[in-house]
Amino acid sequence: MAADSPKTYDLDDLLAVMARLRDPDTGCPWDVKQSFATIAPYTIEEAYEVADAIAREDFDGLKDELGDLLLQVVYHAEMASEQSRFAFADVVDAITSKMIRRHPHVFEDPSRREEFMTSDLWDRIKAEEKAECGEDSTSQSVLSGVPAGMPGLTRAVKLQKRAAKVGFDWPDLGPVMAKVDEELGELRHAIAANAASQAVEEEFGDLLFVLANVARHLGLDPEAALRGANRKFVRRFEHIEAALAEQGRRPRESSLEEMDDLWDAAKKAERKE
Repeated sequence: MAADSPKTYDLDDLLAVMARLRDPDTGCPWDVKQSFATIAPYTIEEAYEVADAIAREDFDGLKDELGDLLLQVVYHAEMASEQSRFAFADVVDAITSKMIRRHPHVFEDPSRREEFMTSDLWDRIKAEEKAECGEDSTSQSVLSGVPAGMPGLTRAVKLQKRAAKVGFDWPDLGPVMAKVDEELGELRHAIAANAASQAVEEEFGDLLFVLANVARHLGLDPEAALRGANRKFVRRFEHIEAALAEQGRRPRESSLEEMDDLWDAAKKAERKE
C-alpha cells in the first residue's frame, strides 16, 4: 500500500470511535448526554433515509446511509455496554443465532426448503423461541408484539396480516374495495354533521386503515406507495415553480388555475418520458 493511501477503517475502529465519543471526560459533550430515548428518533430517521436511497437507486448514497444506520446500532450498543446490559458482540451473536435457528432449511436440513416456503415454519419457530423464554403464546392475542411506535400504515398492514393468519380476512379484493366506499361515505357524513368533531378524525383513520388493507391485498407497501406519491408531488410542484420563475413570478403571485394548468403540463410531460 502506498504511503499516502488513506487508512481503511473497519468495525473495530467504528466501535472505538463511538466509545471515544461517549467518554465522559474526553468525549463529545453532545454525544455524552444522549440516551436510548433521545437517539431512537435518529435511528428511525436513518432507516427511512436508507429506504429513500434504495427507492431512488442512489447506491453511492445508500453506502453512506447504511453507514449512518450502522452507527445507530453501535450507538445503542455502546450505551448498553456502559450500563453493563450487553455489548455490540452480544447483538451480533443474538442476530446470527436467530438467523441460523430460523432457517433450518438452509443450515440443517435442505429438504425443508419447500416446507419453509409453503407453511408457517417461520412463525412456529418464533413461537418456540417465545415458549423457551417463558412466554405463553396461547394466552396472548395474535396481535401482540406489533410495535405501537411503527408508522401507522405499516402497523396497520402488520395487524391485518396477523388477523388474516387466523382467518379474519376477506377472500379477495372486492369486499375490501366496497369497504373503502363505505368508509368514505361515513367520512363524508361525519364532515357534513360537524367538520370539527372527533368523529371526523376517527372516520378518516378508518379510511386510512382500509386503504392499508387494499395495499396488503395488492401486495403493495403503503408506506412506499405514499413516499412515491410525495416524490411525485415534489417533482410536479417544482415544475410549477420553475415555469413561473421563467415568467419572473412565484406561486403566490399566480392563480390556482394557472398552477393547475402547469401541474397538468407536468403530468403530460412525465407520461411522454
